[in-house]
Amino acid sequence: MGKRLKRDRSICSCKSPRHSSRSTTRSSFNWFEEDLWTEIAKFLDGRSLVKLAATCRWFRCVMMHDSIWRFACLRDLQVPDPGPTRFKWSKLYASLVDGSHSYTFHEQEKHLDWMRIGAFYFDSNIAVLAERLSLLVKIRQDATEAMLEACGASVLRNIKKGIWVADLQLVRCPVCELEKCDGTMQTLDARHIELFLSEGFQNGSWKYELVGSHKIEKPMNAASGAIFDIEHLNDGATAGVFNLKLWTGAPNDYQPKAMITFHSVAINTNLQVNEGILSKYYMMRAGPDGDVVAIRITQQLL
Repeated sequence: MGKRLKRDRSICSCKSPRHSSRSTTRSSFNWFEEDLWTEIAKFLDGRSLVKLAATCRWFRCVMMHDSIWRFACLRDLQVPDPGPTRFKWSKLYASLVDGSHSYTFHEQEKHLDWMRIGAFYFDSNIAVLAERLSLLVKIRQDATEAMLEACGASVLRNIKKGIWVADLQLVRCPVCELEKCDGTMQTLDARHIELFLSEGFQNGSWKYELVGSHKIEKPMNAASGAIFDIEHLNDGATAGVFNLKLWTGAPNDYQPKAMITFHSVAINTNLQVNEGILSKYYMMRAGPDGDVVAIRITQQLL
């Protein structure tokens, strides 16, 4: 039987990796420099960052630094840095990937299905809410607020600037006076990135309020809705939303479609036989006099 190796010290908990001074080379290179791992973190997704942070205290300290999660969030959303935020970026990132949507918190009984569209950015504090994209494309170059509203659009002020996240929701139609309602409606649901972490939203004290509606009492080929940053209504990137043939699908394709650009988001669902559409615009404020932090465009068939 061979001799048992002597143990100079007992097994201990994981400690911060350090470069050994007894290295056989004279190189000052350190595999555990924080700057090195910060650079590596730029190539990791959120799940990998969490797994690496769980390996030891040193990696947790490095990988959970807010700058790393800010980079991961902005990289995955493809949006610019909004500057200071009320919440840590790790929490903001988690609220984006944990499967939560607005109906997760409230009105769960109304919810049927949903799809994450993506993120866009408000540079200004004025939004245009529209549902007749084919008409808006004809006037947008020289559109005034009065012209936009005449086309059924709605102009909202005091929008909270920064990153917004958009979802397409399918929900049960609320109690209404429409006798031929088929029981479901389409909703373009957009919210500021900080909304789900805000106490006023979580406890239900912030409510959606109706700010406009538009009724079309004739057969429609599609139900569509869009949200634009008014300052970027005529940008080259935003023009992609108005190229309906590019993204709305063939006339016999009845699956919902979505389009998102740097400063806008839109949805479209081609329709079968119908007698018209009722569109409603909603907004939520961060308190009675707060900024607008959430927007909904709902559409139901007549």
